Amino acid sequence: MQPVRSSLRAAVLLAAGVLGAAALRADPAPTLPATLDLKTAIRFALEGNFAIRQARERIKQQEGVVIEVTAREIPNVAATGSYQHNDLEIAQTAPASDRYWAISLTATQTLFAGGGVRSSVKSSELTREAALLDLKSVINDALLSVRTAYYGVLLAREKITVQEKNLELLQQQLKNVTNRFDAGTVSSFEKLRAEVAVANAKVPLITARNDYRLAIESLRQALGFATNRPEDFLRIPEFAGTLDFTPTTFDLKSSSEAAQANRPDLQRLAKLADARGELVTAAKSSYYPTVQAFGGWQLRKGFSNEFRDSRDGWLIGVQSNWAIFDGRATAGRVAQARSVLEQSRLAYTEAQLNVEIEVRRAYSSWQQATELADASRKVVEQAEEAVRLATARYDAGTATQLDVLQAQVDLTTARTNQLQAYYSYNIATATLRKAMGQADEFVEN
Repeated sequence: MQPVRSSLRAAVLLAAGVLGAAALRADPAPTLPATLDLKTAIRFALEGNFAIRQARERIKQQEGVVIEVTAREIPNVAATGSYQHNDLEIAQTAPASDRYWAISLTATQTLFAGGGVRSSVKSSELTREAALLDLKSVINDALLSVRTAYYGVLLAREKITVQEKNLELLQQQLKNVTNRFDAGTVSSFEKLRAEVAVANAKVPLITARNDYRLAIESLRQALGFATNRPEDFLRIPEFAGTLDFTPTTFDLKSSSEAAQANRPDLQRLAKLADARGELVTAAKSSYYPTVQAFGGWQLRKGFSNEFRDSRDGWLIGVQSNWAIFDGRATAGRVAQARSVLEQSRLAYTEAQLNVEIEVRRAYSSWQQATELADASRKVVEQAEEAVRLATARYDAGTATQLDVLQAQVDLTTARTNQLQAYYSYNIATATLRKAMGQADEFVEN
């Protein structure tokens, strides 16, 4: 229970911080900075992401439910008043009068309700705690989406650089071949082959630039950035950071245990199951009588039609209500409550299995990404050396132009694979951390 309570306290503090940030935010939509880094994007998403904002509203909704249910535990005070003008033939007073008025002020306190009031309050409180845990879960999911989108922008940007370098190499090769063709040392076929290679290299560059534009829109959606200001419509910030490979260490057994203890969605289902258990007690309370104490003051019409002749006084008493036979309606409600409780328990057990499988899959993806990222570094170094050697051999006349072009294609492929491997590694690491129930590192700090 201790990890659950610690996680709940963390969720409450996190929710308070997010709610405070939202309250301090100005009414106009915030603007993106000229330079956007991952940490700033995470902070922006905490305020702007629509899933997070909806989760905050669900907490407010549940707070209202708690207040409403708790009201049954404290005295309720009501004031009523009436005035009527009627025909003497239907007068209800003696002597007969064509007027009647009454004013009353009554306080009522429930003394006994079979435990139903206390159980309902406890259930609403547990549901509120579940809403806080839901906010934490939504934040983890949303910030993983932001990280994925941000890494996607960096990947698309770096792919543009790779394709631009490839085009520069091919253009330089075309220039060398053209000079040799003008000198009469190579045929027109080799010049044509170099021209085709340059033309083909422009296609992936155009595609990479479009992927970059689309990646920015995906990040904008993940951030929840919506604005109607014309100056923000076409403005694109400079994205800081690069796709790096910083090896980390995880253990499958420890990761699975951490997930079972820290996942806010599991803790939320556990709270909801406890809340459903309280509702079973609340449903059973209808088997028992309810007892209420009341007291108040009343003013009624006197013998004359003058208000100053009204009679007033205080009253105090006890009232009770007991549905001795209700056609088995209470039994039906209890059966429904027990079924809902059992469904909640089954959902919690199923979620535990799903979390375990999710951790195993995330861990496997992380292992694969680690191996690919480590291997890609050596391949790029080898491909760069291959291009250098192929160019030197071609200049010396011991290699063909096809050897040079193939070496350049291999280098571009190696660089692209390295970027993709680094991207996959960062995404796999963030996904595994989220599967373990860990908050985003910038939120933790």
